[in-house]
Amino acid sequence: MRDAIARALTWVLALLPWTGRPRPGRHSATFFAQQATSEPVSVNPWLKPWRGPSAEMVREIFHAEEVQSLTPEQRERWWAAAFFEIGVDYDFPTINITGAHRAVPA
Repeated sequence: MRDAIARALTWVLALLPWTGRPRPGRHSATFFAQQATSEPVSVNPWLKPWRGPSAEMVREIFHAEEVQSLTPEQRERWWAAAFFEIGVDYDFPTINITGAHRAVPA
């Protein structure tokens, strides 16, 4: 008897507009019907405009004449500075680039 009363009370409360949910629950038939009719959200990155430098601009940076006479370490730093000027983060490799040596007391 208590189950029937609880079900009836739940049914009546669900019909009242201020006690129910403003939208259907995730497991209701109404929710699934809305999901089937709605268009899927596309997050394809190829649909967004390219915000980086053009291929020609990058080619000019890597093939600049003033860079050809530099050492590999200087060339990497020059490329990083050139990309910084156009607003691109160029994570140049730090392999075989010697840093400043600290003086070690003997």
